[in-house]
Amino acid sequence: MQRLWGEKMAKTAPESENEAELYADRAGIYAEFGKIICISVGFFSLENNAYHLRMKSFYNDDEAIVLNGFLALVDKFHTKYPHFQFAGHNIKEFDIPFICRRSVIHQLSLPKPLQLHGFKPWEMPLLDTLQLWRFGDMRHYISLKLLTAVLGIETPKDDIDGSMVGKVYWNDHDLERIVAYCQKDVTAVAQLLLRFKRLPLLKDEQVTLVK
Repeated sequence: MQRLWGEKMAKTAPESENEAELYADRAGIYAEFGKIICISVGFFSLENNAYHLRMKSFYNDDEAIVLNGFLALVDKFHTKYPHFQFAGHNIKEFDIPFICRRSVIHQLSLPKPLQLHGFKPWEMPLLDTLQLWRFGDMRHYISLKLLTAVLGIETPKDDIDGSMVGKVYWNDHDLERIVAYCQKDVTAVAQLLLRFKRLPLLKDEQVTLVK
């Protein structure tokens, strides 16, 4: 795998960059070399004419345990709500493909909503806030952090960002810190969806963590 990593980076990385440093900094964003240690999800519900968000996180050192928990939940949710959609920021080009690829590597069965190879682009059950903000401009990119700021959505002060997750895990083994980061992102996406719909934002008491 080390040789294959070197071959992959030889095509994309500057020659001046050290291969080992590149692996530490960038391997985690490639499904072929990375590892999923946490998946956080949220569910909207309408209670007393107000939206509430229930969040659940799957996290473990054993990637297969994380994936199995998430895939089982997707399958269960699809049975109850067959037309539900996944939502996220850059979910179409990163999160969902990454999860699917890692699941295949572990020889796990993908539930129907994640069997995306037969879908036409407009049929995919994916609601991507990055795509919503692009308004057809496929060259435009905006981070989740910047988009929430532009739309006036307050988010908790960042403890870590995506570029730090690998080091926090491999150097500090601080899973709880990573889970908190993932849950913050889920809340941010939920707030964005409400903002796009011009609906009231969630208050703290409208967000519940499910164990």
